[in-house]
Amino acid sequence: MKKIISLITALMLSAALLAGCGSSDGGSADQNETQENSGAQAQAEPADVNVMALKGPTAMGMVKLMDDADSGNVDTENYSFEIAASADEVTPKLIQGDADIAAVPANLASVLYNKTEGQIQVMAVNTLGVLYIVENGDSVQSVTDLAGRTIYASGKGSTPEYALNFILEKNGLTPGTDVTIEWKSEHSECVSAIAQDPEGIAMLPQPFVTTAQTKNPDLRVALDLTEEWDKVMENEETKSSLLTGVVVVRKEFAEENPEAVEDFLDRYADSVDYVNNNVEDAAKLVGNYDIVTEDVAVKAIPECNIVCITGEDMKEQLSGYLAVLKDANPESIGGELPGDDFYYIQ
Repeated sequence: MKKIISLITALMLSAALLAGCGSSDGGSADQNETQENSGAQAQAEPADVNVMALKGPTAMGMVKLMDDADSGNVDTENYSFEIAASADEVTPKLIQGDADIAAVPANLASVLYNKTEGQIQVMAVNTLGVLYIVENGDSVQSVTDLAGRTIYASGKGSTPEYALNFILEKNGLTPGTDVTIEWKSEHSECVSAIAQDPEGIAMLPQPFVTTAQTKNPDLRVALDLTEEWDKVMENEETKSSLLTGVVVVRKEFAEENPEAVEDFLDRYADSVDYVNNNVEDAAKLVGNYDIVTEDVAVKAIPECNIVCITGEDMKEQLSGYLAVLKDANPESIGGELPGDDFYYIQ
């Protein structure tokens, strides 16, 4: 009898051990599978991404992504877009968290970083310089040809003035002494001024240059200030580029939604490529979104220097540009150069 009881006990213990092993392995496997499925679901769950852009070149590069999202062809994230007439509309929404990603002027990104104590990061340069020197005639072939001339311009006390002064000075010309700059409140006033002055010269941005040329076909683009900036940088130790716009993200949003940020950057890069390589189709989208008219967009897009520069290249170009602005007026970048955490680099 004792032998039978011992045998039964041994069998029960063996069964318990086997069951325990099976439960441990199977439970762990089931748990792992559940965790993996849960993780996959979390990653697959679309995030709400609120994007803002300004009318003009900074919004042009986004139009394909905007159209894809509005047409229901994007299922990875829930994108919503808003086009603003001025940066004053974008700033409070970024600070209050109503906008997650925004295309803004390059210097404003630095101002917002300083104002929010590092809560704004820049993800990409989206527009290089869009400033041009235009004239009625054919007398300006280089920056040095501006000596002794009058330039009509708008943007005094802001980045257009600092960029123009920087290029003039690097070419040995002193603004106000060698070159007279007559500041106007609006671009249209500059166009009117050179229309009344046969020898007049103006500094205008795209797409306004194209708009002006439709009204005055004799208006000629004499100098591309982005190219002139690059020329004076050739022998400089610290490199920079003339920039107009960047794409920024709220730091909190980026930390909580890294997959959404990467999805946006990938789709935005594709959108920029589409705009630059399919100008006529892109111009239709630009017109549809009321950024500028289609006929202006088809001529302006190739001259708007629309790009998507990320990573270390973005940091080098933008940090150098902000340093130039700081030398001109520290307040134009919010007082101080941003720290390394300003640059979103993966």
